[in-house]
Amino acid sequence: MQNYVAELRMAVEQATPLLLKLSPAEARQSTPGKWSPCQIIGHLIDSAANNHRRFVLGQLQEDLHFPGYAQEDWVRVQRYDEASWEELVTLWKYYNLHLARVMETAPEETLTKLRTRHNLHEIAWKAVPVEEPTTLGYFMNDYVGHLKNHLRQILGPDWET
Repeated sequence: MQNYVAELRMAVEQATPLLLKLSPAEARQSTPGKWSPCQIIGHLIDSAANNHRRFVLGQLQEDLHFPGYAQEDWVRVQRYDEASWEELVTLWKYYNLHLARVMETAPEETLTKLRTRHNLHEIAWKAVPVEEPTTLGYFMNDYVGHLKNHLRQILGPDWET
């Protein structure tokens, strides 16, 4: 099993009870120019949905070229601050546990196959230059890093044990 699969599961299991300790009012608090915890978890749900498709297609096609999405618009249109905090956290949790299963069941040769055609310079959290080959495994690991980065925004830099 890839390390990032275990990291994803651990992050979800550790963060979920801490997230649920936030009151709905705390989850809706934001500062100018920054997302509230509701909006961050909503964004992570959107990220899970978009990357779910990418992780499946990355096993079925030769390249890693996928459409992006307008993150700010997705958060705005879905009005996450009006959603139930508990429902958002629950959806985030189970969607990510499903993604961990998708990652875990991907064949090793598919995860490590070098792809010269990709757009991870546009859609990855930590971009890969367009001229450098990359792997689906890199992209999955990048997803986990992105998720943990946003959890630190809500729970603080020391939330991971």
